Amino acid sequence: MIKYCQLILLLLITQISIAQNKSIQSVLLKNVKLSQGFWHERLETGRNVMLPHVFHQCEETGRIDNFAVAGGLKKGVFQGTRFDDSDVFKVVEGASYSLQNHYDPKLDKYLDSLITLFAAAQEPDGYLYTIRTINKDTTGSYDWIAGPTRYSFENGSHELYNVGHLYEAAVAHYLATGKKSLLDVATKNADHLVKTIGPKPGQMIVVPGHEEIEIALIKLYRTTNKKEYLDLAHFFVDMRGRSDKRPLFLDEHRLGPSYFQDQKPVVKQTEAVGHAVRAQYLYAAITDMLTIEDNPAYSNAVHKIWDDATTRKQYITGGVGAREDGEAFDAAYVLPNDNAYAETCAAIANLIWNHKMFLYTGESKYMDVFERVLYNGFLGGMSVSGNQFFYVNPMASNGINDFGRGTGATRHEWFGCACCPTNVTRFLPSLPGYVYATKANELFVNLFMDSESELKLDQASVKINQKTNYPWDGNVKITVTPSKTSAFPLSIRIPGWANAQAIPGDLYTYQNKETKAVKVTVNGKNIPATIENGYLKLSRTWKSGDVVTVALEMPVRKVLANQNIKNNNGKVAIERGPVLYCAEGSDNNGKALSIAITNDQTFNAEYQKDFLGGLTVLKSTGDKSATLIPYYAWANRGANEMTIWFENK
Repeated sequence: MIKYCQLILLLLITQISIAQNKSIQSVLLKNVKLSQGFWHERLETGRNVMLPHVFHQCEETGRIDNFAVAGGLKKGVFQGTRFDDSDVFKVVEGASYSLQNHYDPKLDKYLDSLITLFAAAQEPDGYLYTIRTINKDTTGSYDWIAGPTRYSFENGSHELYNVGHLYEAAVAHYLATGKKSLLDVATKNADHLVKTIGPKPGQMIVVPGHEEIEIALIKLYRTTNKKEYLDLAHFFVDMRGRSDKRPLFLDEHRLGPSYFQDQKPVVKQTEAVGHAVRAQYLYAAITDMLTIEDNPAYSNAVHKIWDDATTRKQYITGGVGAREDGEAFDAAYVLPNDNAYAETCAAIANLIWNHKMFLYTGESKYMDVFERVLYNGFLGGMSVSGNQFFYVNPMASNGINDFGRGTGATRHEWFGCACCPTNVTRFLPSLPGYVYATKANELFVNLFMDSESELKLDQASVKINQKTNYPWDGNVKITVTPSKTSAFPLSIRIPGWANAQAIPGDLYTYQNKETKAVKVTVNGKNIPATIENGYLKLSRTWKSGDVVTVALEMPVRKVLANQNIKNNNGKVAIERGPVLYCAEGSDNNGKALSIAITNDQTFNAEYQKDFLGGLTVLKSTGDKSATLIPYYAWANRGANEMTIWFENK
C-alpha cells in the first residue's frame, strides 16, 4: 500500500512538473498569416519557385524513384546516397507548411501521390529505409554504406535520421490536411523502433549517429500522446557517451566520439563539440524535453553548452561550425573568415535550438540570437531568386574558393549532398509559427513582420495585427483586438541591437554603445517604455482596436570582435538593425577585400526597391567611398570578392 501511494505521489509530482513547463506555447503556424512585406515576399518565392524547384530535383536525381523501387512499383536500382530519403521527407514537410500558409489543391494531391510511394516502400513491420530494402542485407562493399544488417552501422547509416524527418513531415502534413495517411506511416515506423530499440531484454541498444529523430519523436509524442515515443527519445539521449552500456561509435574517418557528441554522457557535457548540425539537433531535443518535464541535470548541461556555443564559437552572422573538417565546431574563438564553413543546415539547427530555449526559459536573448541567424546566417543560404543555394557561408571570399563544391564561389541549384536546399525549403514556410507565443494570459511578440494572428489566452481570444517595414526601419504598428475587453500583458521583444548589445555575451560588441530610448504609444499617447528581461511589457485592459506603436532607432553601427578572435583584431563589421552588411566587388570596382573603414567614416542608408529583391544599401561618405549590401544578398550576381570584416584605420 505504501509503495502504491508513493507511486501515485510520484505521478502527481511528474504531472505538475509537466504542466508547469508547458507554460509557453508557440502560436500554431496555421493561425498566423503573413501579408505584404519582407518575409511574405520570401515565402511567396519559396512557394512559387523554391518548392517546385526542389521537388523537381528530387525527381530528377532518383530520390523519389527510390521509394517506388523499394515498394515494388517500379523496376530499378537505388540511386544516390544512404540519407537521400531524408531530403524527400524534408521537402514534404516544407510543402505541408506551405499548405498551411496557402492551400493549393494541386500540391495537396501531389503529396498524396508521394505518400502512396512511402507506404509502399515501408516493410511489413514498419521498417523504412529504401537503400536496404532495394539492395537487401549484404556482406559486400555495401556494408560501409548502411551496415550488413539493420541498425548495425548507426554512426554512418542514417536509418534513424531519415525517419526522424519522416515523423516531422507526417506531423506537418496532418496539421495541414487533417489526413492521417502519412502519420500512419510514421507511427508504424515509430512503433517498430519502440519494439526494437531500448533497455529491455532482447532489445537493441542503438544510438543515432546523426541526431534528429530525438526532436521528431518528441513532436510525434505531442501529436499522438503516445508516451513511448518520448521515452525512446530520452533513451537515445541518455545512451550517448555510455560506453559502459554500449560500445562507443566506430572512429569513422578518425573523427572520434566527440564528432557524434558521444564522448561523455550528455548531463556531463559542457561544450558544443563535433558536427555542428548533429550537435544542435541534440541540444534542441534536450531543451524540448525540458519544456515537457524539467530536469536539473539536463538544464545545467544545455545552458552551459549554449553559453559556450553562443559566446565563444558563433560567427557574427549567427553561423556555427567553423571547421570544414567534420563540419564541426572548432575550439573557442577559432572563427576564420575566408574558410569559414558555417553550413546552412547548422544555421537552421541554431534557429530551432534557440527558439526551444526561449520556450523553456521565456528569456528574450534566445530570440535575439534567433533573429541574428534568421536575417544573416540562414537567409544567406538561399538566393534572392529562390532556386539557388549555399552549402557553406564564409565571412570573406576571393571569388574562387568554395570548398570544392562547384566552380567558383557561386550559388548552386543543387548539391550531391542536398541537405541544405531541402532544409531551407522546409524551414522557410514554417517561419510564421515563430512570430508569436503565449503563456497563460500573456501574449509575446517575438518577431516583427506584417502579419495577423488569432490566438487564445486564458481569459479571451485575441486577434493581433502587425504592420511594419522591418528590417529596413524600426517602426512597428500593432493592433490588438480581444474578443471581449480583457486585461492581459502584451510583451513585445525589444531586440538586443536596439539596446546596443550585438549578441548575448562579449563575442561581438558595438563600438558606439549610445542608444536612444524606445518610443512607445498606445492609442496615440506616449507612454514610458518599461523593458523587463528584453521585453516591453504593456499590462493593461485591452479593448477592440487598441493600437500600439513602437519606434526603434536604426543607426549604422560598427562592430568589434572579441580580442580572442585573432583574425579580426583591428577590424570592424557594419550592421544596421538586425541586418549585417558586407562589401562585394560588384559594387566596389571589383575589389572588396582591400576596403578599409576609418573611425570617422559614416554611412547613409538608401532603400533601393528594384535592387536584389529590394533592400537598403549603405553608402559611405567622405574621401574613401564604399558601398555595402546586406550579407544575405551577396553572390547573387556571380562570383566576386566579398568581406564582412574591414580594416579599421
